[in-house]
Amino acid sequence: MKTGTEFSPRERERLVEAAAALREAERPVRMLRSVAWPEGAYDAFMKAKARALPDVTYTPIDPAPTHERTAAARRLIAGSSPVHHWLSRVATVIDTGANMVGAVGTRAFHDLSASLYGAPTKTLTDNMTRPIDLARALDDVLAGFSHEDLHLNEAPVTYTAEELVEQIRPDVTAHFGAAAPRLEIVYHLSAKAIAGGKYIRFRRDAIFSDRDCAQLVQHEAFVHIGTTLNGHLQKQMPLLAAGHPGTTRTQEGLAVFAEIISGAMDPSRMRRLADRVIAIQMSIDGADFIEVYNFFMDRSGDSRQSFENARRVVRGGLVTGGAPFTKDILYLEGLLRVHNFLRVAVQLDRLDCIRLLFSGKLDIEDLPAICVMVQEGMCQFPKYLPPWARDLRFLVSYLAYSSFLNQVNLAKIREHYTDVLRHAPTVPTPDE
Repeated sequence: MKTGTEFSPRERERLVEAAAALREAERPVRMLRSVAWPEGAYDAFMKAKARALPDVTYTPIDPAPTHERTAAARRLIAGSSPVHHWLSRVATVIDTGANMVGAVGTRAFHDLSASLYGAPTKTLTDNMTRPIDLARALDDVLAGFSHEDLHLNEAPVTYTAEELVEQIRPDVTAHFGAAAPRLEIVYHLSAKAIAGGKYIRFRRDAIFSDRDCAQLVQHEAFVHIGTTLNGHLQKQMPLLAAGHPGTTRTQEGLAVFAEIISGAMDPSRMRRLADRVIAIQMSIDGADFIEVYNFFMDRSGDSRQSFENARRVVRGGLVTGGAPFTKDILYLEGLLRVHNFLRVAVQLDRLDCIRLLFSGKLDIEDLPAICVMVQEGMCQFPKYLPPWARDLRFLVSYLAYSSFLNQVNLAKIREHYTDVLRHAPTVPTPDE
């Protein structure tokens, strides 16, 4: 590993100045705010008996000021180090994001979305796996499990928003101390819960399960809030506090992996993530909002949740079909990328990189730049780590075992045990 000084004092100043300029450039690019729907959209849709396409208009944002700021930053980025490459990539992502918010409500929005977030049929790093393949595989397997199968006929535990806040407050406070985010209950929220820079908000009329409780702590608090706070502690590189579209894949992948490795994931949650990918492909293939809504209704029978899921798919694009917002493929795609990276990091004995993933809002591909900046004293190790990333004993054991599984011929194993179980009658659970 290289030691010593990578940059001259003047070059270091230029890089810090470029990062600050990019931080300012990305501030107006508020993607989710730009594609938000009016509060009364659901009520209007229900009033029309779910038979009329929602009438949604957007206000495009002029991307020119953002382009001017990124151009100024680019003039400061003249080099070939990992840090220079990182800043150049961020500038490109910010420019594309600015063009997206300038094209809301048009087909161009979808085209830019696909270039930035990807598409369900785009292959991943192995040039073989596609998000749509994982989504369909998960959907096929998980569709066979009923609530009764998984709970042994026990009544599900549910919480109101107020009860949920009281459930998670001790864990969040213990983890973050004085920096703990505010836990706010609000009337209008498209999702049941959402994290901001310093808060987690919960929709007042939402009902939460016991697994929702654990998932929100792991996903929203320990990962999203944690990486935001760690980014704000990077005084020389405040760009690491910016959650621009280029960081979404890794951030959401980390958050979903956190649900799995902590034991918080459940089949209904995993299937919802898979169904979003399937619905995005449906929209790309021409399905309109009503068809996507009916797809989700067939899955859950919950009109409010089906509306919100369909809204997530088409927001910013066209309700008539053919041009969805592809961001939601990143939950599964990001999970695949993060999981595979962690397995390789363990094989290469790079546990430092596992923890550095939490240094701020970053992408896995940014890690060479992060390592250089830590070595140069321009960044620091993250302060807030999820328990499973602070104490790596279980994670390393799990990933070491998981890495070997790729060598197992699952098709042959399935054939063998299918034959074994053919002679085993299905046994009802004790409560049936």
